[in-house]
Amino acid sequence: MSWQSAVLSMIGGMGLLLYGMYVLSDGLQKIAGKRLREALTQLTKNRIVAMGLGTLVTVLFQSSTATTVILVSLTSASIISLRQTLAVILGADIGTTVTAQLIALKATEISLPIVGIGATIIFFSKRHKHKRIGQVLMGFGLLFLGLKIMADTMHPLRDDPMFGKLLLQMSDKPLLAMIVAAIFTFLVHSSAATIGIIMLLAMQHMIALEPAIYLLFGANVGTAFTAVLSSLGSSRESQRVATAHLLFKVVGVLLFLPFVGPLAKVMTALTSNAGFQVANVHTFFNIAIAVLFAPFISQFARLLEFIVPEKKQPEADVTPKYLDETLFNTPEVAIGMATKEIMHISDLVSDMTKDIYSLLKSYDPDLAEKMHQKENHIDSLASATNKYLTHLLRQQLSKDEFNKTMGLVHIVRDYEYIGDIIEKNLMYKAESKYVNNLDFSAEGHKDIITMHNKIVELLYIVNTAFATNSCMLAEKAKTLQEDIVDLEFRLRMSHIARMQRGTQETENTSFIHMDVINAYLRISEHLKNIAMALTDEVSCTWHDEALILTPPSEMWEVNGSGKQQSVSKAN
Repeated sequence: MSWQSAVLSMIGGMGLLLYGMYVLSDGLQKIAGKRLREALTQLTKNRIVAMGLGTLVTVLFQSSTATTVILVSLTSASIISLRQTLAVILGADIGTTVTAQLIALKATEISLPIVGIGATIIFFSKRHKHKRIGQVLMGFGLLFLGLKIMADTMHPLRDDPMFGKLLLQMSDKPLLAMIVAAIFTFLVHSSAATIGIIMLLAMQHMIALEPAIYLLFGANVGTAFTAVLSSLGSSRESQRVATAHLLFKVVGVLLFLPFVGPLAKVMTALTSNAGFQVANVHTFFNIAIAVLFAPFISQFARLLEFIVPEKKQPEADVTPKYLDETLFNTPEVAIGMATKEIMHISDLVSDMTKDIYSLLKSYDPDLAEKMHQKENHIDSLASATNKYLTHLLRQQLSKDEFNKTMGLVHIVRDYEYIGDIIEKNLMYKAESKYVNNLDFSAEGHKDIITMHNKIVELLYIVNTAFATNSCMLAEKAKTLQEDIVDLEFRLRMSHIARMQRGTQETENTSFIHMDVINAYLRISEHLKNIAMALTDEVSCTWHDEALILTPPSEMWEVNGSGKQQSVSKAN
């Protein structure tokens, strides 16, 4: 075989292997992405269980990168802690060793039948779920078919003097072997591909076990280095997860380097099969790292927080906390991160809503300036979130994912409209009242306080419904909004009655008073839109209301002086 043919065959085999991993991972994420996300959320409190779960997920995905992507999103959203994430990463490293064991078992020989079965299911099945299962099988088969092509390509090269000389040089220079393996792993973004080639070289008796161990070390470091580079520019939690992966591997390699010789002798004594020798070293190395670091996860997490501290941003500089475009390949996770960002926006809207009556009661330029800044932040975050969701809509989404994403687009828009109403209507009226030295009548103040507290109550219920994905609270919000419509009518009639009595303050502030009441009504309509989006598009769930809702009166209320006061319930 000529070198040209060998290179082309190797490139083709590598392409099939990488594409097979992609198809396998994509199919599994579409089948069980949401369930795996829920499992990682629920089962990672115990570090042993977390390690086992990390191993299982990576065995299924055949990629520690896919597992890491999910972990980064959950950690960034504060759904699981960094300490829980570290245990899963250790388990994920163990999960990657299963591929090596399958190669040693010569699973490559059944690759074509697996591809055939997967393709048959894809073409003849009518249900999407069955098609995804076929996709997983086909990806699994393509992965091993790529390895088989590379193995068949390498076999004639064992007699090539130039190739033998190249491998001999690497055998004599362990550092060079590790660097080459690390660089190659970084370039192909897959340690499984590199380890597969190392095993094929050993199984063809082209390299001895010791040089293979050095190449294994390089491949392990290379895959972690890939994660570090891909995390640059992303969130701090993402960088900590990637840094943890790198440190686990580097420290493990440094600890094992002095014992390569004895380790090779032990593995040779256990089995004479060169493939199993390499696979066993890879498995032992990753299990040893997990056993070594598992007891010190808490201390290691503190070290990572010291190495990668939080960025100190100026208060005026507000950027999205959770939006990560690298998650578009996992739509379920991307939707979760967008939801978290919208909750951030809803918090700012809540702050502005709570403060507006204080401004109407007694205008404070400093408070008004802070509210203007919050409105700018809302506009900036809403624009970024809308852009993120629009890009997400261009991905391959299921019907449920598409509806959820569209629902979130509508929810972002309504929160932004509420901020605009507060700034352009309510704050403007508060300033106009202050400039013209006007004041509401005592009854007018009472009406506005009543309306304000109802809007605050509605906003709290809607925000809680969104945060907990509660259908019950969304329906409660719709009912409350109808009450607010009736309240607005009664307050309007009450104001007209005062006008007829000739109350001086009522006459002077009539337009301002009616515009304020109307602005509050418009806010309630946008909050009702959010509740409708939850029930009609986002697919909310039914919870026990008592478990998730604290009465708004216990959170905040406005008293007659225009100040927010917290009320705690007596035990």
